Amino acid sequence: MTIQPVILITGASSGIGEATARLFAQEGYRVSLGARRLDRLESLAQEIQRAGGQAFAVGTDLTRVEDIKNLVSSTLDRFGRLDILFNNAGFGRLDWCEDLDPVNDIDAQLRINLIATILVSREVLPYMIEQRSGHIINMVSLGGFVATPTYTVYAASKFGVRGFTEALRREVGVFGIHVSGIYPGSVRTEFSQHTGARRKTGRTTPASLRLDAQDVAQGVMSIAKHPRRTLILPWSMRFVVWLNILFPGLVDWMIERRFTRLEREI
Repeated sequence: MTIQPVILITGASSGIGEATARLFAQEGYRVSLGARRLDRLESLAQEIQRAGGQAFAVGTDLTRVEDIKNLVSSTLDRFGRLDILFNNAGFGRLDWCEDLDPVNDIDAQLRINLIATILVSREVLPYMIEQRSGHIINMVSLGGFVATPTYTVYAASKFGVRGFTEALRREVGVFGIHVSGIYPGSVRTEFSQHTGARRKTGRTTPASLRLDAQDVAQGVMSIAKHPRRTLILPWSMRFVVWLNILFPGLVDWMIERRFTRLEREI
């Protein structure tokens, strides 16, 4: 008898998490859904079940350790196994560093984007180590490679996730556990509606470089089927990453000239 694998997705109530849940359910995975908006999770779980899949919704506040423990234990109690953890939950508050609110913008971003990723991973590790298999896929963002103005704290959180991903991969690979990072650029989701970003220049990512949530979900599926350390989306953004690594002075000059001075009206 074929055992259906199980994926646990955080931030599953919308955007990339929601699209990923649908795709993995279609591919035969049993899906555990975690997020604060339980009504949305339950609606998604019912949709998946009507289509013949298996899904389980767990209302979860990732700033609460007890909620994280409940999410993982409930998943194991319901499905009896856990094959993939997709640490997807995250948000951004974009503004000049001196204007960010210490609690709502700085502390909250670090808690959700970085600390929750660490804590959920920590919670699933004993089970994955015992079964000698598993895959942790962390949503990082291009901001984990290239830090730009108004993204100070968001970039700090994502650079942290990149470092955590790299170190964890080297800790647990000996147990047959894969750890991967996915690095998308701009994605059409609710993310942009909650950043608070104000652009005097009106500069945004060109439409041709923007991804849909389904594009990223396909990337997650690709990593799940063929585990690898890093996936940058779209592929053309690899050029930006390498430009930043090889010529940081040039990138500094370009950003200051074409963005920072104009936005700050200097």
